[in-house]
Amino acid sequence: MNRFVLAAALACFGLPVGAQIVTEPLQWEAEGVAFEGLVARNANLDAPRGVVLIVHDWNGIDAYEQGRAEMLAAEGFTAVAVDMFSVDAVLEGIEDYRRETGALYADRDLFRARLTAAIEAAGDLPGASEGMVLMGYCFGGAAALEAARMGADLAGFVSFHGGLGTPEWQDWSAAAGAPVLVLHGSADPVSGMADLAVLMDELQAAGVPHRAEIYGGALHSFTVWGSGDYHPEADRRSWRALLDFLDTRF
Repeated sequence: MNRFVLAAALACFGLPVGAQIVTEPLQWEAEGVAFEGLVARNANLDAPRGVVLIVHDWNGIDAYEQGRAEMLAAEGFTAVAVDMFSVDAVLEGIEDYRRETGALYADRDLFRARLTAAIEAAGDLPGASEGMVLMGYCFGGAAALEAARMGADLAGFVSFHGGLGTPEWQDWSAAAGAPVLVLHGSADPVSGMADLAVLMDELQAAGVPHRAEIYGGALHSFTVWGSGDYHPEADRRSWRALLDFLDTRF
């Protein structure tokens, strides 16, 4: 995301504009496979408020995740765009994206190993001692729920228009008790209201603190700028819900 687009986003969302945002790569390995994410932070801050990990949607890290990371950095957090596909993944089109996400959905142990490695890599970043929250969009929203189910020791989890289903062989018994926030469109054709109701029942039964916000008429990718699903009001409201949630966690 270039500086002009970021400035427009900051103005649209009412975010601080005086921050000096810098970005740098973050590298790690999981089971011998190399990964590279992106860290955004405000160089004008001596002490970030905490770390927010952002898991990308189904096509990997691109300008969208970088933009969201920079917006969070402007709010005083160390933000990390987390790579779940590896530096060697070939990502040239729909079939490639389906291959990479499908492999992780099919092998939840691999999914969890990659989440764990990314969380550990972020653990040494400035602000990590204040706590870490993991969030994500679409595939990344499903990843946030996966991290919560596996009992990741984090301060919270946020799913934006994510896949909401729990695999038949999983449950929430290992969840560590950190709250889960689900931000979802009522017209999402991927995970509908019935899926959301099941998830809420599961969280309630497991004693996991949870909350959901539903945006009437919003489709699947309602936060993705330029997409056919983009819903400006739902985007602004869900971003505010995220910031309010982060305020309670740090």
